[in-house]
Amino acid sequence: MDWAYLFKIGIALFAIVNPIGSVPIFISATDGWNRKEKLRTANVVTVTVFLVLLTSALFGDGILAFFSITIPSFQVGGGILILLIAINMLHAKQSHSKQTPEEARTLEERDVIAIVPLSIPLLAGPGAIGSMIIAAQQSKTFVGHISLAIPIFVVVILIWLTLQLSSYIADKLGTIGINIVTRLMGLILAAMAVEFIAHGLIGLFPALGK
Repeated sequence: MDWAYLFKIGIALFAIVNPIGSVPIFISATDGWNRKEKLRTANVVTVTVFLVLLTSALFGDGILAFFSITIPSFQVGGGILILLIAINMLHAKQSHSKQTPEEARTLEERDVIAIVPLSIPLLAGPGAIGSMIIAAQQSKTFVGHISLAIPIFVVVILIWLTLQLSSYIADKLGTIGINIVTRLMGLILAAMAVEFIAHGLIGLFPALGK
């Protein structure tokens, strides 16, 4: 296993998921709930995000093959999507690709709130799913695919801890603090996105790599 590569994937995934930036939405969605209800919601969110991202990593090859999409094309497309999310993060805004007004209205439905929109598409959105498919394509062996469960697991644990401490984090950081953290993660994510796009372009146009 390439631990340096897994660490890099983990950092990029954490930046895309941005659990700290989702703290205000989680607090708003669970407003008035007791601690037990919030804990259960955080648990469901964590499990859902893990399953969605792991499925993307393990079956990314099959998904691309089914739609007849080449690896370089997906790298460019996924990189552009991730870059758009990063730009929104740099402006401390939630990307519309992660949550729409229609999805926001489901916050009133307690039975489904943990899955939609908190898990999908707020945390496990198209950017996170796309990054795991790209990572799966770069991990050629079966062991490489399975090893992607490690950064996914670490990230979802951090998500769980963040949601558990959501009220405390919001009080300590405040709106300005959360926006600063979101911007820093956006900067890291933008650099990762440019690298994805560059690799994809070289795959599509080999002459660029000479």
